[in-house]
Amino acid sequence: MADEGKRRTLGRGLSALFGDDAEDAPETRKATRAVPIEQIRPGRYQPRRHFDPDAIASLAASIRDRGVLQPLLVRPLSQPNTYELIAGERRWRAAQLAQLHEVPVLIRDLTDRETLEIALIENLQREDLNPMEEADAYARLMEEFQHTQEELARAVGKSRSHVANTLRLLGLPAKTRDHLAEGRLSAGHARTLVGLDKADDLAEEIIDRGLNVRQAEALAQRYRDPTAQRVVAPPSLRDADTIELERLVSEGLGLDVKIRHKGAGGELVIQYKNFDQLDHLIRKLN
Repeated sequence: MADEGKRRTLGRGLSALFGDDAEDAPETRKATRAVPIEQIRPGRYQPRRHFDPDAIASLAASIRDRGVLQPLLVRPLSQPNTYELIAGERRWRAAQLAQLHEVPVLIRDLTDRETLEIALIENLQREDLNPMEEADAYARLMEEFQHTQEELARAVGKSRSHVANTLRLLGLPAKTRDHLAEGRLSAGHARTLVGLDKADDLAEEIIDRGLNVRQAEALAQRYRDPTAQRVVAPPSLRDADTIELERLVSEGLGLDVKIRHKGAGGELVIQYKNFDQLDHLIRKLN
């Protein structure tokens, strides 16, 4: 029975702690108190390593106008009047940026195990983690608390195959994991590189050439089987928005135009057949 209760709490995230259920709400409101922001320490079990500064700044602007609407979840530390942050680090960081002196908190006595589980599950349920942070969170829950993939999938509302495929990303080399964590590669791109000894080189090629996931799969397959036919992206695989943009620019300039995406940037290639067309283009640009 105790295990069943723990699993239900795990699957509900912080709903029981924050009193999202109507019957718990009055008690929760009564338990919320204001604490000086300098008394709160960052959580040791926070799974997130990357915080978007622009998103924090935007949240800080909202907090200046409306305050912190949802309390932070903390637990008391051994030092008097100090607390460890369990959930709500974005709000805590934004409140500091907004120069608030106090923030609303919900204080709970939680073990290290409960603290880690809550921090990981809450971030996973809110999809606040990048793919590598998510993979690390799954691994910690499995290794430290003996959760199965099936239990994790139920707890965070994902399929078991999603959990399994995300865990596979931990087999990538460090440089490729960095590309994934920083958004230069998607999880779909990265999964095609798992198990390849030149994953870092192939990741760089995928980024430089701006390949989609299907093209990345073809690139990885060519590396696994050098005799496989070299695949060049056919026009049908090109992004429809890019094709339409090429058409609009071509009509505007009266010249053939090609747009080639390469990672976050790319190239705009304008083709001319003679010097008259080049002179016409220069006049247009001026």
